[in-house]
Amino acid sequence: MSARKKGSRPPEFGLFLIPEADNYQQLTELTTYAESAGLDLIGVQDHPYQRRFLDTWTLITALAMRTERLTFFPDVANLPLRNPAVLAKSVASLDIMTGGRIHLGLGAGAFWAAIAAMGGYHLSAGESVQTLAEGIAVIRAMWSDERSVRVPGTYHLLAGAHPGPQPQHDPGIWLGAKGPRMLALTGQRADGWLPSAAWAPPEFLTEAGKRIDDAAAAAHRDPRAIRRVYNLSGTITADGTDYGFLEGPPERWVDDLSTLHRDQRIDGFIFWPTEGDPVDQVHRYAELVAPAVRTNVAS
Repeated sequence: MSARKKGSRPPEFGLFLIPEADNYQQLTELTTYAESAGLDLIGVQDHPYQRRFLDTWTLITALAMRTERLTFFPDVANLPLRNPAVLAKSVASLDIMTGGRIHLGLGAGAFWAAIAAMGGYHLSAGESVQTLAEGIAVIRAMWSDERSVRVPGTYHLLAGAHPGPQPQHDPGIWLGAKGPRMLALTGQRADGWLPSAAWAPPEFLTEAGKRIDDAAAAAHRDPRAIRRVYNLSGTITADGTDYGFLEGPPERWVDDLSTLHRDQRIDGFIFWPTEGDPVDQVHRYAELVAPAVRTNVAS
C-alpha cells in the first residue's frame, strides 16, 4: 500500500554536514559520494562563533563547485551574524554559478552570548522573531527585479538599495522554527520549515505543523506550498536491534520515514548519524534507506 498522499511531493534525501575545519577532506568525500549515490540535498550547519568550524558559506561554495546535481543550503544561516542584504546577494550569486542549486535555510539565532561576542545583537525571543521577519523582507526585496527598493525596519532595512543579480531560480526561504511565534512566521512568510528530530519528535511535528498551516491559511496562502524538510539524527543499526524511532535497522528507518512523509508531509530528509562510523552510516542511509522509501511512497 502506498504511503504517499495524493498531491504530496516526492521525498528528497540528503546529508547534514558539520563544517569542522579538521574534517574538510571527509566532507568533500561524503559530498562526492552523495552525488554518486543519488542523494538530493546537502545542508551545512552555521555557527560562525565555533572556532573549529569553517565558514559555512565558503564551504558550501567549495562543495557546490565539485558537484553537478546536488542542491545545497545552510542549515540554518545565522541571521544575527549575516547581513541579510549581503546574504541575499551571496545566495543569488551561487545560485547562478551552480545553475539553480541553492536554497536558503534561515534562523533567528541562538547562543546569544557567543553572537554578541562577535559583534551581533543580543536579542530577546520577541526581538529575534522581529529581526527575522525584517530579514526575510530584505532578502526578498534583494531578489526582486526592481531598480531600487526600500524596506523599513528596526534591525534590518533597505534605503534605496539596488537589487541584483536575481537568482537563477527561486531559492526559497526555509525557517528553522520551534516556538509559536516562529511557527506562525513560517506559515505567514516562509517557503519551508526545517525542524530537527533532536527537538521535534513526531508528536511535536503534528502540533507545530498545524500552527504553520493555520497561519498560512490566515495569510491566504496554501499550506501545502510550504515544504517540510526534517533534520534526522539517529543510528541505522547493522545487527537488527530496534531501539525505537530513528534508532534501528534499515527496515525501521524505511517505515519511520515513509510514515513521516504520509502523516506529517515531510518531503525532505537530511541525515547525520549520532553514533558509529559516519561514513558507514551514510552508506546505509543512501543505499538501504533512501531508495526503499522512494519505492514505498511511489508504489
